[in-house]
Formats: sequence, structure tokens, C-alpha cells
Amino acid sequence: MVISRMRGPSPGYARFAWATLLFTLFVILWGAFVRATGSGAGCGSHWPLCNGEVVPHSPAWATIVEFGHRLTSGLSLLMVIGLWWGARSRFEPSAPVRRAAGWSLFFMVTEALIGAGLVLFEYVADDVRVARGFWVAGHLVNTFLLVAVMTACAAFASGAARPTWRRRGGLGAVLVAAAGGVLVLAVTGAVTALGDTLFPAASFAQAKAATFADTAHLFVRLRIWHPTLAVGVGALLLGAAAVAWVNRPERLVRLAATSVAGLYAVELAVGLANVWWLAPLSLQLLHLLLADMIWIALVLLSLAALGEEPGVVDGTNLG
Repeated sequence: MVISRMRGPSPGYARFAWATLLFTLFVILWGAFVRATGSGAGCGSHWPLCNGEVVPHSPAWATIVEFGHRLTSGLSLLMVIGLWWGARSRFEPSAPVRRAAGWSLFFMVTEALIGAGLVLFEYVADDVRVARGFWVAGHLVNTFLLVAVMTACAAFASGAARPTWRRRGGLGAVLVAAAGGVLVLAVTGAVTALGDTLFPAASFAQAKAATFADTAHLFVRLRIWHPTLAVGVGALLLGAAAVAWVNRPERLVRLAATSVAGLYAVELAVGLANVWWLAPLSLQLLHLLLADMIWIALVLLSLAALGEEPGVVDGTNLG
């Protein structure tokens, strides 16, 4: 029996891909909630078991939070496996959606392994070792790469064209530079958020004094670098959006460029409020959500701006 595989859009698969991405964003926010509430040690130093049990009995609040994160992470993994299997079943081997689905599964597995490492090496709760910062940074980079390929998978399934570097001039380099800037900014933000959790301040003046103290922990010192970088990365993002708009003044490019600029403006405002009000949990989660939305918008902008014109790839209209 010969199975016919598609080369163009697949509405049903696309809906599942977008739903998987949205659910994964929810899991990411839950992970931030685990960190911000100090619940990372809720299952002890056990993984994949929770305090040595498959299902914890009479769990404390921290255990419920951490165990819930593990359950939703497992469901997200199953959805990504479905995403990968569906791509193999529905699309031809040369289809970009298959490659994106494969990378989604790869980064989901590495995400689980990094999370397991944080637990097994006890880089959770009140641990202040500098090494924890490197693990958090690696976790953040892996998360953003996961979100990027999942976004690409959903976009390709929705009909986005295969990206190409040909005939694009310096546009590709500008977009890569913007993506690199966002990653660096996100890493400093993740470590700064960790510092706010481990070294809370009672007032803005106390937080400022602690940041510039000679004995300040590395996580605390980053409080000044993160907002400083935010200004420079914002300029880089706006420049990338403008260059993409000028080079490809099409509706999808203009929509994505406007989204990147608008979301970043809101993110800066939320970031300032986060600093002024000493990083309350609600603003930390909103700040992270906006960062993920900016990243998704930048990925979509890159795909739209670098995508082949309709009819170019293998003579097939993918637009």
C-alpha cells in the first residue's frame, strides 16, 4: 500500500503543531513558577521518581508544584513525539516540516535531560553555587531553541516557504545577529531572575545597594547588566525588523516586523515595572511570556523574510 505524503500545508497537523507549541509555553511558565517559588526540590534529588515514589503520597505544596511540572513536561514530550510521528507520516522526506519536527523532538529530550541534571545535582531551591547559573543559562538556551524549531514546524505545516540565504543580501546576517542578541539577553534575564529569587530585597534602594556592593554575588551583579543589554538588543531588533520590512514589504513580513517591535516595547515597560516593584511573581511570569512571544515573532519574521517566493522551491507553490 502506497501512502501519499503532502508537500504543502496540512491544516489539521498545523493546528496540532500550534497547540503543542502553546502547551509547551504553558509548561515553560510553570517551570518558572517552580523556580520563583523555590519548589525545585519538591521531589528531593530523585528523578524521574518523586521522593522515591512514582506518585507522591501526602505531598507538601512544593512537591505538588514540582510534580505537576513533571507531569505537564511529560505530556508535552508525548505531544512532540506525536508531532514528529505525524510529520513522518504526512509529509515527504524533503519537506522542511519533517526536519523541524525532528529537531523539536531532539531539543525536547535535551530539555528533559537538563531538567533532570538540575534535580540530580541539586541546583534547585536555595542553592547559590555559580555553577547553577551556567545550568540555568544552558536550560534557557535549549528552551529557546526548542520554541524556535516548534514554531518553524507549525509555520511550515501552515504553508510557510522553505528559507533560503540566496538573493537576500545581508538580511540573513541581520536576523541572525538579532536572534543572537535576544538569546544573550534572555540568558542574563534568566540568571537575574534566579538572583532575585535567591537574594530578595526589601526595597528598591536596598536592591540597588546590593547590586553595587563589593561582596555582591554574581547573580545579583547581573541586575545592572540585564536592563543595559535590553536597550542595545532592542535597537538591534528594531533594526532587523526595519531591514526585513524594506527588503520584503509583504503582508506577512510587515505583520511579523510590527509584532516584534510592539511586543518588545511592551516587554521593556514590563521589565522596568519588574525592577521597580522588585520582581513580583506575576511580573516575572509575564516578563518571561513576553520574551517567548518576541522570540516566536522573530522566528516567524525570519521565515517570512527569508522564505522562497511562491513557486521557487522545486517548482511548488508553498506560499
